[in-house]
Amino acid sequence: MEDVNLVTESLKFMVLGMGIVYIMLSLIVLLTNLQAKIVAKYFPDKPNDPIGVKSKTVTGSSSDTAVVAAIVAAVNEYKKG
Repeated sequence: MEDVNLVTESLKFMVLGMGIVYIMLSLIVLLTNLQAKIVAKYFPDKPNDPIGVKSKTVTGSSSDTAVVAAIVAAVNEYKKG
């Protein structure tokens, strides 16, 4: 009879321990979601616009074309090495 008592006690402790772990993990998930909402409210994402880049119309002059070609060549060399 004592063996049955030990098994039931161990099952009780197992259920209690697993219940506490489940409750704590659920609480962590809820608090993390709440924190994400608070951060998103007070610190919204900025648009992904490049800094300092302004759109300008292309005039088609040869000096602009040469500059663009030099930049493209430099970027390609950088990506190779």
